[in-house]
Amino acid sequence: MAIPEQFIDDLVARSDITDVVSSYVSLTKKGSNLWGLCPFHNEKTPSFSVSPDKQIYHCFGCGKGGGVISFVMEIENLPFVDAVKLLAKRAGLEVPESGENEAYRKKRTRLLDLTRDAARFYHSYLVGPDGRRVQDYIAQRQISPRTATHFGLGAAPDQWDALTRAMTAKGYTKMELIDAGLAVAGKNGGIYDKFRSRLMLPVIDVRGDVVGFTSRLLPGLEGAKYLNTPETTLFKKGRLIYALNFAKNTKRSNLVLVEGNIDVITLHQAGFDNVVATMGTALTEDHARTLARYTKELVLCYDNDSAGKQSTDRVLNVLKNADLSVRVLQLPNAIDDQGKPVKQDPDDFIKRFGPAAFEKCLNGSAGQNDYRLDSLQSKHDLSTEEGRLAYLKDAVATVAALQSPIEREIYGNKAAAAGGISAAAMAQEVARYRKDRAWRAKKLQSKKDLTPAAQLQPRSRELRYQNIRSARAEEGVIRLLLLDPTLLDQTESLAPDQFSSPLLAKLFVLLQQRHAQGLSLQLGALSGTLTPEEMSHITGILEQPESPSNRSQALRDYIEIIETEAAKRGGSDLDPLLAARDKFREKKSYGGQPHE
Repeated sequence: MAIPEQFIDDLVARSDITDVVSSYVSLTKKGSNLWGLCPFHNEKTPSFSVSPDKQIYHCFGCGKGGGVISFVMEIENLPFVDAVKLLAKRAGLEVPESGENEAYRKKRTRLLDLTRDAARFYHSYLVGPDGRRVQDYIAQRQISPRTATHFGLGAAPDQWDALTRAMTAKGYTKMELIDAGLAVAGKNGGIYDKFRSRLMLPVIDVRGDVVGFTSRLLPGLEGAKYLNTPETTLFKKGRLIYALNFAKNTKRSNLVLVEGNIDVITLHQAGFDNVVATMGTALTEDHARTLARYTKELVLCYDNDSAGKQSTDRVLNVLKNADLSVRVLQLPNAIDDQGKPVKQDPDDFIKRFGPAAFEKCLNGSAGQNDYRLDSLQSKHDLSTEEGRLAYLKDAVATVAALQSPIEREIYGNKAAAAGGISAAAMAQEVARYRKDRAWRAKKLQSKKDLTPAAQLQPRSRELRYQNIRSARAEEGVIRLLLLDPTLLDQTESLAPDQFSSPLLAKLFVLLQQRHAQGLSLQLGALSGTLTPEEMSHITGILEQPESPSNRSQALRDYIEIIETEAAKRGGSDLDPLLAARDKFREKKSYGGQPHE
């Protein structure tokens, strides 16, 4: 679907970036900009800036930036067209359609139709006479038929091409089946089903679309126990959260994160509709940001074996700077008939002890700092001096990492009591640790400051500059044109092939073309033309200081530097006096500083 540029201009003009961003991020006005915690990376100190004047956002921490459309694309994980549709709906506009990129829209729609029809096929097979084996397995796991229907559970036949035949009979092509991750290409040009002899669990996103599947191999068969849809246009396991489509509507005050999909299903069946899981992968920062949109408190409930505790520790590290209150539910140890401890997961626990016992554990879940210190105690023998010293060393590092002085005092006192030392001694060690860490960070920053050329380079390797001097001047030209489009009439002498940066040359041409067509030169209107990495880089350029006075002179200075460097690359000899003058001008006005 190609959207007319005039409509994009109108949409951007009607979609104030402050209003849109404020619906996702809490912003506070400081100076001419608004600031808040970045929704795209974990941080405690606000580095996320929104400029109402420039209609852009920019994070000085992670570097992400762009206009209002870019923000919606990033925050909602949407392609350009879908982000435009969402903003248009918000603004009360109807998106006009044309046929240039209709193929992309049709492809995505076809894949969504295909995954939905595949889910229906698997469910029909499950409830039919041939699905008895999977029915028996579901019954064995104590999952009721009602719950199975609620989650859309299905069964993959023990055949090489059952789904393929059914879907091609409905008009889907072999390539569509491969693109959806439902089939695999064979050696002789044919295809075969990705999933066979499995319990099928459709993965539904928060918009209610089936985007893929996770599956469980039936007992007694050989193969991978769990198997997911591979990465596709629809299925991004690093961002998807299983059952969030249900849990987002919970009346409970928190969300519970577990390891397995079956854990999710059995807990929902027991009345805990706030339980979710990742897609067989470790929790990512994308997952954390998504969860933070739907809850203020997250409870971790992983298996109570050593692997589960290691997973809990890894997740806590990911969540340490997330905008979430985090608690940990530690399931009590189970004992077998011989009195030996055995692994216990949420599914096991709810079946053995019932919903009331799980509710009690949930209400008694520990804060993440309590959990960390308790975990350290379990790792060391506090009855020995060596064990106490090892515990205190780890505890000092844990307490020192806390940002709040109040938290450091509370948990420092707790660690001191456990280690058998005074609170004052603990506080002294924590302060020393923080001082040493601050010194090391300062030393590292000083080392970075000694290599300023590296600091001038774009974050993305694909966008790296070959000629820093020319590129900085090219940045100046682009910045001035975005700030004052009337200056384009003063760039007639400048040719795109004089630019050293392909990206900046591309943008220069784009601005010329849009100016000639009477289109907006506002950065937010270019989201459909630039990649997210390119948009973030240009936003950073636009955020650099540039004096509002003498912009024409500044433009001439930048152009002269570009032309000079282009001549050098072309092998032209320059007058030494001209070279000295250029060097002086560069030192005086380089990089967006005020021009005289």
